[in-house]
Amino acid sequence: MDKTMRGYRQIPVYLKYLINTLLLVALLVVGNHLISSGAVNRAQKAVILQIGIYALLAVSLNVATGYLGQLPLGHAGFMAVGGYAAAILWKAMPKNTGAMLLGLLLGGLAAAVFGIAIGIPALRLRGDYLAIITLGFGEIIRVLIINLPSITGGTPGLMSIPKHSTFLVVYATVIVSCVLIHTLMKSRHGRAILAIRENEIAAEASGVNTTFYKVLAFTVSAFFAGVAGALYAGYTGILTPGNFTFMTSVNILVMVVLGGLGSMAGSIIAAAILTALPLALQSFSKYRMVIYALLLIVVMIFKPSGLLGRYDFSLSRILEKLINGRLFVKKPQKAGEDRG
Repeated sequence: MDKTMRGYRQIPVYLKYLINTLLLVALLVVGNHLISSGAVNRAQKAVILQIGIYALLAVSLNVATGYLGQLPLGHAGFMAVGGYAAAILWKAMPKNTGAMLLGLLLGGLAAAVFGIAIGIPALRLRGDYLAIITLGFGEIIRVLIINLPSITGGTPGLMSIPKHSTFLVVYATVIVSCVLIHTLMKSRHGRAILAIRENEIAAEASGVNTTFYKVLAFTVSAFFAGVAGALYAGYTGILTPGNFTFMTSVNILVMVVLGGLGSMAGSIIAAAILTALPLALQSFSKYRMVIYALLLIVVMIFKPSGLLGRYDFSLSRILEKLINGRLFVKKPQKAGEDRG
């Protein structure tokens, strides 16, 4: 055993799960109380709900971009498929919890089907070629929405969608989705996906079915993008093709890159910052987008790996360091390491 680990007290696994569960439940209860009590105004509530939706979009794209190492540019297409599938179902059913859950599931499954359909041929390509073909997919979805007015409402959009996306629904869905993605990435399937990101040739030589796992990651990414699209439909109450343009995909990608490729916590933080920033800069309306762009440039210059790099927040790890008095202790430098 490493000398530095002797006497290091670890929190039992069951206690880690209990602490995380209590923290998340407390977050939901406190947040719901603040909104229901009127302590949060209408504009702030709208931003809070959008942060949850875009956080899920960024985390879902991170599966394909950060964990798998590919560059898809059609995420808005999956979001659109999920949003329209859920909205059509909700308009046909009475507003209740069962319909809400069924709509979220249908939105995710519809997007996952498209993910498989586009993933099998597209993931044989890499880099710029993959970006171009997924970009084309996103535009095809948008054009189909415009040209199927009897189903999607066409250019004017789909109106009078039941508003299912409350604070509890949005953030409970985000938490469950993040837990499922985290569990997948900690499993042997997740390790296979990470192996492809690090070195696809070496992974294939080691017996990893690279085609299967690339399609799996792409499908999981599409599924949760579809769920986020359903939440978006339940939040706005109206869907139009203009909600799902190429720039929507780029904005989601910016959140992932800014937070750090491969960092779930980074994606959530970046989504929160980039969603709330326009509201915070309202008093500088003339220069708002200039300031917004400059902040992105500064971050990319001084922190090119993103805000968190590949680091993921772990409450239990921080608690262990606090218990052992090592939170503010620097790691000892290795022999020959530069001290400058």
